[in-house]
Amino acid sequence: EARRQRRLLLVVVCVALLLDNMLYMVIVPIIPDYIATMRGGGGTAGPSAPAGGNGSGGGNRSLLPARYPPASGGNEDVQIGVLFASKAILQLLVNPLSGTLIDRVGYEAPLLAGLAVMFLSTATFAFAENYATLFAARSLQGLGSAFADTAGIALIADRYAEEPARSRALGTALACISFGSLAAPPFGGVLYEFAGKRVPFLVLACVCVLDGLLLFVLAPPGGTGARANMPVGTPIHRLMIDPYIAVVAGALATCNIPLAFLEPTIANWMKDSMGASEWEVGLTWLPAFFPHVLGVYVTVRLAAAYPHLQWFYGALGMAIIGASSCLVPACRNFGQVIIPLCGICFGIALVDTALLPTLAFLVDVRHVSVYGSVYAIADISYCVAYALGPIVAGQIVHTMGFAQLNLGMGLANVLYAPVLLFLKNVCQMKPSHSERNILLEEGPKGLYDTIKMEERKG
Repeated sequence: EARRQRRLLLVVVCVALLLDNMLYMVIVPIIPDYIATMRGGGGTAGPSAPAGGNGSGGGNRSLLPARYPPASGGNEDVQIGVLFASKAILQLLVNPLSGTLIDRVGYEAPLLAGLAVMFLSTATFAFAENYATLFAARSLQGLGSAFADTAGIALIADRYAEEPARSRALGTALACISFGSLAAPPFGGVLYEFAGKRVPFLVLACVCVLDGLLLFVLAPPGGTGARANMPVGTPIHRLMIDPYIAVVAGALATCNIPLAFLEPTIANWMKDSMGASEWEVGLTWLPAFFPHVLGVYVTVRLAAAYPHLQWFYGALGMAIIGASSCLVPACRNFGQVIIPLCGICFGIALVDTALLPTLAFLVDVRHVSVYGSVYAIADISYCVAYALGPIVAGQIVHTMGFAQLNLGMGLANVLYAPVLLFLKNVCQMKPSHSERNILLEEGPKGLYDTIKMEERKG
């Protein structure tokens, strides 16, 4: 029964991550209409009459739009960039607090609270009438994600404490994240085109409610799953200065920079350099889902057979990301662009699948086995890339050029890959040494710590 419960909890977490990433990208088909309506009417965009229409075919708008739609004016570019970055920025600010709270109250209650906030954000999206409401809904989603994403990943690490089950479970969660990000634009485009702008959000809101109800049934907050009698986790500021965790966090941020910076810039570059059509721009990212899943599968299998080489899988992934980023500006047609983008997503899968379980292992052997704060650090790493991408990438392209942007991102990944050699001996660490060092360093905090310290001294 316990094994079945943890599998159902894995389903709950995967659905939560899927919803978060679908909501992140599903607004793409709606943004052009809002911007066009505000430009033409100077006010709000009514739900029954967006520019292009909801049910009449939408003019020339593609059903598979670009990840970040191009706008015709500089002010509109800024609005779109700020809107997409607002979620990551608020999530970045809240994560230190959410990680600490998760360590103190457990994983289930913050996950349920995050789902509730995500439901509120989704409903706000559905009934938004202007840019300000969209911005508020987007920021609210960042607040929910800071709790749901961090608590969900930490819950997986806690329930799947042994390898290779932990790597498989985290790999499944990463596959759901990828699928949500890549499937959301066509999902939103089709429903928005034929059913109206509210329908995609209402569908996601209903799934969010069902996911929250399943979580409440499986692990009600305050029930037997609460961490009332569990040890207090290591403070997040101490985890941040752990050199091993810092290396992993830097790798997670660096490997996601190409994806975060290409999403808002590649659509305009494809149209300017190769005359790509709307459907080509919209389909550019969809094939990348398959190499991402392949990368997750390959890394999980390799980690099960050779667990001491996790650092090497991460370094190999960063090298692949670097080489693929440098190849993007050399592409001359739609088919060629897909190849380096698939390479980038394959490399990200290698890095994430190898290093996310490593974070949990580092906490197990060097700190206390409570995972909220350490995965809040991982979430901060992602948010740094995705907060800078929509705002900074366009400016870099404008001042330096698209080719220079990609070469810089590729070089950063290639140069960072050897840094992961620092993690080479992590697998040889033993939890007993860490427990002794922590007890002697901080002093006893209760009867259990006092007894364990006396045993160590004896």
